[in-house]
Amino acid sequence: MSLSLGFISSKMLFFLCVTLSFQHHFTFSASNPTGLTLRANVDDSPGSPMYHIRNLNIAERIERLINVSNARANYLHLMSSPDWRVLPDNIRIPIVRESLWYAVKFTIGSQRHELELLLDTASGLIWTQCQPCIQCFPQVPPVYDSRASTTYARLPCSHPLCHGEQRHFSCVNNVCVYRYGYAGGASSRGIASTEDFHFFIDQSHIGTYENVIFGCSNDNRDIFFRNSAISGIFGLNFSPESMMQQFSSTIHSRFSYCLVPFTEVVPESLALNFGSDIPELPPNAESTLILQSSNNYHYNLELLDISVGGHRLGLPPSAFEVRAGGEGGCFIDSGTLFTHIDANTIGVNAYERVIQVFRAYYGSRGLRSIRTARGFELCYERTGNFNDHASLTFHFNGADYTVPGQYMILFNQDIFCVAIMKGTFATILGAWSQQNKRIVYDGIFGELQFADENCANHG
Repeated sequence: MSLSLGFISSKMLFFLCVTLSFQHHFTFSASNPTGLTLRANVDDSPGSPMYHIRNLNIAERIERLINVSNARANYLHLMSSPDWRVLPDNIRIPIVRESLWYAVKFTIGSQRHELELLLDTASGLIWTQCQPCIQCFPQVPPVYDSRASTTYARLPCSHPLCHGEQRHFSCVNNVCVYRYGYAGGASSRGIASTEDFHFFIDQSHIGTYENVIFGCSNDNRDIFFRNSAISGIFGLNFSPESMMQQFSSTIHSRFSYCLVPFTEVVPESLALNFGSDIPELPPNAESTLILQSSNNYHYNLELLDISVGGHRLGLPPSAFEVRAGGEGGCFIDSGTLFTHIDANTIGVNAYERVIQVFRAYYGSRGLRSIRTARGFELCYERTGNFNDHASLTFHFNGADYTVPGQYMILFNQDIFCVAIMKGTFATILGAWSQQNKRIVYDGIFGELQFADENCANHG
């Protein structure tokens, strides 16, 4: 979805701005070397929240997803701290417990061991559980055994990811190791390694990426997707160890998805397109630059103002600037379900201004507001066939991103709520506001491209 994983998480900054650069002997072999499409499906195995959410009614699902969205935002707040990466062995990644997630299947190694990994556009490292285990959580398929693969190798301590001031891993007893600490106390530790990855391209072709850097995780504590088919994380952000960066030369540093409208709050499958597999954008597509940040790997955007129902708020230019300490600004994330508007913006409370205009809009149409305990500030009774819902437009530098009214509400039986939540540290363009949008993260030009699209055609 981009609910995912908290996923779905999304933000992709262009690889030219990554402060850590390195030479990695990476090759690809297939009939189509510049394109790749991964089919991501919602995991509904017993260890997945989807397994339990199937028996919830609509109201209960909504409440669960609101909790997920808030939790995701809180974890992303952790990532925005200037000292989130002070120690190379204590990297914090925003993975949300009890989130909805997407998973991709592929094989690795000379034995073609099948993996199912959780997609997360907020994290970088690709890792899976790996024998011999110090402590592994229970998973449905067998754990990958590095000793059985002739293409497995450990990443040397001399590698830039493990050596120097900007290293992401640590060298311990001449072994390059990593430790990822997740919010909530979960952690994954292991050996930074390389292996061949094999992706299904079509009925007759397998794309093989050789010498991919990944985490061979042999010590996992309190990981939340235990007893499922998922054995690790597939990182898609713009950090050097992510898929986006490692595969940049073969996928033209471009990544895309199109979120099919949510049906009864349960997402459809997701097609992740890379490189030449990305559908051509229409002539009216818009684009805005993705900004580099020294504090995080979020896909930061320059937000100038907001409109509600065609009414421009006229917020001051400083409202969405990054504040001292790293908070503020705006970024896109497909893993945060609902859009969050920052309530601590400079000079004005942007969240309150947006809510005021929505309140005035629906009040002028004679709708009766009601109070709910579901986390949304504005909810109304649905009367007759009313469908004149207010749109929301983000005025980015050089582009206007408009969310149609139908995707600015969440409805349940006889009520609907404005699908905006109060942001506590930044403005986040969430997945609910990305429905039926083709989103392209372009690393060559360092920009976010988007256009309206019927995503069911590609979902």
